[in-house]
Amino acid sequence: MMKTTIRNTLLGATLAGLAGVAASAADTIRIPVNAWTGQNITAHITGELLGELGYDVEYVTAGAVPQISAMAQGSLHVQPEWWDNNVGNIYDKALEDGDIKLVGPLGLEPKEGWMYPPYMEEQCPGLPDYEALYDCAQAFATASTFPKGRLITYPADWGTRSKTLVDQLDLPFQAVAGGSEGAMVAELKSAVSAEQPILMMFWLPHWIHADHEFKFVEFDGDSKDCPPVEEQSRGDACGFTQANVHKMVSGDFAEKWPDAHVLVENLHLTNAEQNAMILQIDQEGAALEEVVAQWLEKNVDTWTTWVEEARAARG
Repeated sequence: MMKTTIRNTLLGATLAGLAGVAASAADTIRIPVNAWTGQNITAHITGELLGELGYDVEYVTAGAVPQISAMAQGSLHVQPEWWDNNVGNIYDKALEDGDIKLVGPLGLEPKEGWMYPPYMEEQCPGLPDYEALYDCAQAFATASTFPKGRLITYPADWGTRSKTLVDQLDLPFQAVAGGSEGAMVAELKSAVSAEQPILMMFWLPHWIHADHEFKFVEFDGDSKDCPPVEEQSRGDACGFTQANVHKMVSGDFAEKWPDAHVLVENLHLTNAEQNAMILQIDQEGAALEEVVAQWLEKNVDTWTTWVEEARAARG
């Protein structure tokens, strides 16, 4: 088991209040905790491993954009799962000024797009190519959308990229906003159980991928540098820009804690690992700390190497 040097209390402090943290807590490393399970897992794995190096760790609830300001000010120190599609205007300047630094990819390979169960390829030959959707829209139709296919999109307050892309490509589909993440997942599970047609805007990592197999519609070209959906057209459509997941630290992190910096550099998680852990927590009722402890026990040879390399960096 891990050392008990870590403070496992989620702080309710506001980001503004962080600026007044006592300077005497020089060896306390503060990790932001965001509003989704996957990031919480990564944060706590990081915290446990920093505890192996002898550091106290505090987990601080923080919004995806406000945390950048706190990290630039040095009130937060390491964000081990930074999604670059969650950036605000402050991000580019803080990065350019050196107030925050990227340490490299975490290892997650995020995907966001139109998702369907594999059995739909029998009803819609040509999938996963999006061009197939022009000819088999009725395979995805419901009584309320016929003859158009039904595309379940994100809830309305998450944006309208899917509807915009449908309109831009003149696809014979009707975009229908999902009620919530929970409602969307319930509809996915119900459709798969009955092998019913379904096409839905969704993402990974997510626990649903540890429970069922899904495939994503493929578009033209590389979506990493994709232009906005408003600028796309049939024959030259790259779909949705895919996020990158980095590890990020405050500007003086490497200088202040060189061993911890090496540890963060080495930290690596895969989609499969995170999907399985999210499933345990969100669906099977396991405690976050229990799931993290299981990962640590299962991967002891891996993380021990990370920790040994970090200790060597102390000189």
